[in-house]
Amino acid sequence: MILRVNDIRYFVEVKGEGEPLVFLHGFTGDTTTWSRITDQLSITYRCISVDLIGHGRTESPEDPSRYTMDHVSNDFDSILSALEVDEAILIGYSMGGRTALHFSIRYPQKVKALILESASPGLKTDEEREERRKKDHALADRIMREGMEAFVDFWEEIPLFASQKTLTEDERAEIRNQRLSQSPLGLSNSLKGMGTGAQTSWWDKLGELSFPVHLLVGGLDQKFVHIAKEMKKLNPDFQIMTISNTGHAIHVEEPRKFGTIIENLLFTT
Repeated sequence: MILRVNDIRYFVEVKGEGEPLVFLHGFTGDTTTWSRITDQLSITYRCISVDLIGHGRTESPEDPSRYTMDHVSNDFDSILSALEVDEAILIGYSMGGRTALHFSIRYPQKVKALILESASPGLKTDEEREERRKKDHALADRIMREGMEAFVDFWEEIPLFASQKTLTEDERAEIRNQRLSQSPLGLSNSLKGMGTGAQTSWWDKLGELSFPVHLLVGGLDQKFVHIAKEMKKLNPDFQIMTISNTGHAIHVEEPRKFGTIIENLLFTT
């Protein structure tokens, strides 16, 4: 369905009935990246997947400032209100995990639990953020200059996704086609407005989160294994689950296992 909130048309997919689970995809993704997971979980839960601004079938405004985490969190609050959801369990991957955490800090009363897959609270220092912001802007300009195919060729080869080379040819082709379908303007502005360099650092707020927080990381993704451990130091109630022999995108590499993990976590939440 298309929901118009705060002058932006968002695509939202809803499957099933029951307690609401909200899924937020990563950069270059859309609702389809969750399909295998939501098909499995919608037997018991109301699964709500959102195409984030600049992605999928949601609009891609020309102004990068419209893509900030604050704006997107306000949009997300309006989406939940339109769907008559007072409280939800949020499941976010990578950029979607950063978005889910940002929303959870801004609107804690709307969050029953938070499940973060390969996500971070941002960068700790102004210097780190400025360096990353420059890199995000350079990549954004590259997308607009060279086009989607050249960008996807580059993106597929970054070390973060090395473990996806073990997927079948059909699976890799599906991921590639989904990335190629994205809007160059949308991805470019997403990097500028809600990239890691533009994001508020939330490390100092982690200790204030009182609802259950689960951190899922792939054993082959040592950068985010370390980030999860650092996050738990600031809030010992956080629960870390490391999935062996998987990389950054656990739900892509092991969708059935990921869905079962979510089911088990929900049973104890």
